[in-house]
Amino acid sequence: MPATVKLTFTDKVRAHLEILDPVTWISVFPCLAGGVMASGAMQPTFHDYLLLLSVFLMFGPLGTGFSQSINDFFDLELDRVNEPTRPIPSGKLSEKEALVNSIVVFLLALGLGVFLGLYIGGTRGLIITSSIMLSLVLAYTYSAPPFKLKKNILTSAPAVGIAYSFVTWLSANALFSEIREEVVWMAVLNFFMAIALIILNDFKSAKGDKEGGLKSLTVMIGAKNTFLVSFFIIDMIFIVFAWLEYTWGLYPLVFFMVGGLLLNIFFQWKLYNDPQGGISFLKATVEDGFGNAIGQSDVVEHKAFLQFQVANNILFLVNNLMAAGAIGMKYMHG
Repeated sequence: MPATVKLTFTDKVRAHLEILDPVTWISVFPCLAGGVMASGAMQPTFHDYLLLLSVFLMFGPLGTGFSQSINDFFDLELDRVNEPTRPIPSGKLSEKEALVNSIVVFLLALGLGVFLGLYIGGTRGLIITSSIMLSLVLAYTYSAPPFKLKKNILTSAPAVGIAYSFVTWLSANALFSEIREEVVWMAVLNFFMAIALIILNDFKSAKGDKEGGLKSLTVMIGAKNTFLVSFFIIDMIFIVFAWLEYTWGLYPLVFFMVGGLLLNIFFQWKLYNDPQGGISFLKATVEDGFGNAIGQSDVVEHKAFLQFQVANNILFLVNNLMAAGAIGMKYMHG
C-alpha cells in the first residue's frame, strides 16, 4: 500500500476534486435540463436561474460527487486492481481525508435539498427533499457494507438508475411546476437507459469484480451475452419512447426516434459481431473528441462500449431534449 504522497496545497485540492470525479457530474445534467424544460414554467429571471443552478449543484458536484468519493473510500482494495491511479490507492489522499471529503459534500447536498424543499414548499418541495435524500442513501448503500448494493447487478443497476436518472427528472420538474405525467414516463425511460449503460460500463472492472466476488452481469454471463441484454433494454426504450411520442401527438419526433433506433441497431450489430473493431470508425470520437468527458479504457470490451456510448447517448439525448421542449411548449400554451 503506497504511503500518502506529500503534495502542495494546490495538488491536494486537485486530489479532493478528483475523488469527486467531475466527469460523472455530467450524467445527471441532461435529466435535470429535461425536467426543467418539460415543466414549461421556468421564467428567464435571476430567481429562476438561481433555482436552476441550485438543483444542478445539488445533484451534480455534491450528490454525484458524494457517490464517487464514498465509493472510492469503500472500494480501496478493488481500486488497487482496477484503478490504481485514483486518489486513495495512489497516495494522493489518505483514507481519513477521503472520508472527510465524503462527509462534507454529503452535508452540503442534504442541506441544500432541505433548503430547496422548504423554499418551494408543499408536495413539490417534499419531492425535491426526498429525492436528494434517497439519492444520498443509495449512494452510501451502493458501496458501504453490509449493504454493498454494487455486489450484485440486480441491486446495483436499479440503484444507479434511480439516483442518476429517475429522481433527477422529477426534482427538476418539481422545482418549477407540478409533476407532469409525461415527465414520469421520461423519468422511467431514463431509469432503464441508465440500467442498460451501467451493465456495459462494468466491462472496465470485470477482472477486479471477479476477484472481489462482485456479481456484475459480465462476470455472471460473459461479455457477448451482456451486450445482448443491454442492447435489448436500449432498443425497447427507443420503441416505447416512439410510441409515447405518438400518443402525445409529437408526430415529427416519432420519425427522429425511429431513425435513432435503426441507427442504434446498426451500431449494436457491428459491435456484437466484432467487439474489438466493429465500430472502430467511432474510435476518434472517444480518443480525440469526448475522451475527457467519458473516460478512456484499456479493456477491449469497455473501449468498444465507450465508442457505442457516444453514438447512443447523443441519439437518446437529442430525442430527450426535443421531447422535453415540446412537452414544455404544450404546457406553456395550455
